[in-house]
Amino acid sequence: MGCCFSAFKQHFAAGQPFSYSLTDVGRLLPRLRGADGAFRRALPGRVHRVIYEELVADPETGVRRLLDHCGLPFEDACLRFYENGRAVRTASSEQVRQPIFTDATDHWRHFEPWLGPLADSLGDVVEAYPQAPGF
Repeated sequence: MGCCFSAFKQHFAAGQPFSYSLTDVGRLLPRLRGADGAFRRALPGRVHRVIYEELVADPETGVRRLLDHCGLPFEDACLRFYENGRAVRTASSEQVRQPIFTDATDHWRHFEPWLGPLADSLGDVVEAYPQAPGF
């Protein structure tokens, strides 16, 4: 729910028309789940899964696991990404200049009474996340 609501409330410059409809956003996530499962079946052990809530709760462990999976060494700068001065051209350009914060993980709950179309479109995906294989 949180990921979909985040996409819905973000005003993308272009190329993301699905994100302006709660129903359309909700229909996309199960498709992505299916694609993820297909990649995992085609490339066993090669796809690394990151659970957003776990990464936010313990960034160092999550970053170390990702880097280890990629065969890369850990560097302290990975946890201080917000100090990097390179240009950022994403919807999160302001957020990448700040340390990770946990406030957003359940932000969607403030709007839950209005997210019925999203919940309906997601179906069982909400209950299955994050334990479901292929997601």
